[in-house]
Amino acid sequence: MKSKGSRAERELVHMFNDTKIWAAIRIAGSGLTSDPNPDVLTGNGKRYLSIECKSTKDTKYLVENDIKQLLEFSSRFGAEPWFGIKFNNRGWFFLKPSDLNKTKGDSYSVSLLLAKEKGLSFDQLINL
Repeated sequence: MKSKGSRAERELVHMFNDTKIWAAIRIAGSGLTSDPNPDVLTGNGKRYLSIECKSTKDTKYLVENDIKQLLEFSSRFGAEPWFGIKFNNRGWFFLKPSDLNKTKGDSYSVSLLLAKEKGLSFDQLINL
């Protein structure tokens, strides 16, 4: 499973770098330390995005700490916080943390339906 997530992160980095306008890096080992780090950091000289990436075939559940760490890093770095969700055979969707569904307890969820309703495509994200 870990390799699937890493593969998706690398794919997203290539998508940004292929624009020739955006530069992106993957932060290897993100989530393995207590320090808040996003999976991907990208910018174009005017905008900076910190992205927590997830890859799934179905609904993805996130723990509250994932959101807190993304928000903390983004605030300290001066980047916009985003969740990038890649659904198998459906592509990427990008959501703001405030657009995620709060579940019972300390979790959040992202379904394909929510991603389609509130998420942005890659082109929409980079052209905001």
